[in-house]
Amino acid sequence: MSETDIDPLKLIQPRRKVHGTTAVLLPFTEGGQIDWPAFDGLLDRTVAAGLTPAVNMDTGYVNLLDEATQDQVLARTRQRLEGRRFVAGAFVRDEPGAPFDLDAYARRIDAIQSAGGVPVIFQSYGLAHQADDTILANYQAIAERSDEFIGFELGTMFAPFGKIYSLDTYRGLMAIPRCSGAKHSSLRRDLEWRRIALRNETRPDFRVYTGNDLAIDMVIYGSDYLLGLSCFAPDAFARRDAMWEAGDPGWNELNDLLQHLGFLAFRDPVPAYKHAAAMFLKARGWLDCSATHPDSPRRGAADQELLDQIAATLRERLASS
Repeated sequence: MSETDIDPLKLIQPRRKVHGTTAVLLPFTEGGQIDWPAFDGLLDRTVAAGLTPAVNMDTGYVNLLDEATQDQVLARTRQRLEGRRFVAGAFVRDEPGAPFDLDAYARRIDAIQSAGGVPVIFQSYGLAHQADDTILANYQAIAERSDEFIGFELGTMFAPFGKIYSLDTYRGLMAIPRCSGAKHSSLRRDLEWRRIALRNETRPDFRVYTGNDLAIDMVIYGSDYLLGLSCFAPDAFARRDAMWEAGDPGWNELNDLLQHLGFLAFRDPVPAYKHAAAMFLKARGWLDCSATHPDSPRRGAADQELLDQIAATLRERLASS
């Protein structure tokens, strides 16, 4: 497959069933403590919408949590979901030049699988910043410790340890049977289109999960999604997905509104989207306050008025559709 032979119009799949996964926000109190009852409520709303919850992701501040707190999130999720499917980030912190730490990944994989979840393998310097054949050998080692896992490639605008793989490396990742899919977060349509086309040709059951919060219509080309943006409104995303499957032209207006929300929330500095999420969920009456992890960046107060306006418009749109 060359760099120029993808016609995205030929990838469009009318009326396809979209599989949505939502990275659940970890809410905090004004005192800087995790608001566990609010977290339970967000899990409940995600499941009620028919979406799969993803915990201990970036939206859940996984890079700012110690392993004991990550394990608390897993235990709470297992208890709340009562056997329903969920996925969870397997995050390993390291430094540039560090070797691949399989033992650290295995600890997180074991914790996730013991709680009944499917691990989403976060990149690290030791895993991803290697030669292509070494990267694939690392993933094969992870596969031997996993029943099922989801890969994850992300651009450095999200995290310095991120890396977007070559298409050949992506092909090798798809060749690992226990890798059921991979989240792609380059924020580039062309790279994601190539992955969809490759998937269609070589392994149709493999899920390409878009992580592009600035192009949430990637689902019409064949991506599914694992998004932070969908945590703002899992009910609206589920309604949008059902509209696409039904061929409802109202899909366009609802998708446009959600994308407007994405453009506002995910502007620079991108990590502050978690504060925007808390403000929006508060505007919807789903959280009591808009506090974030103490070490996470915040948006300015002016954002609240804009988010309130979008929340009101969304409420009207959902009521009328």
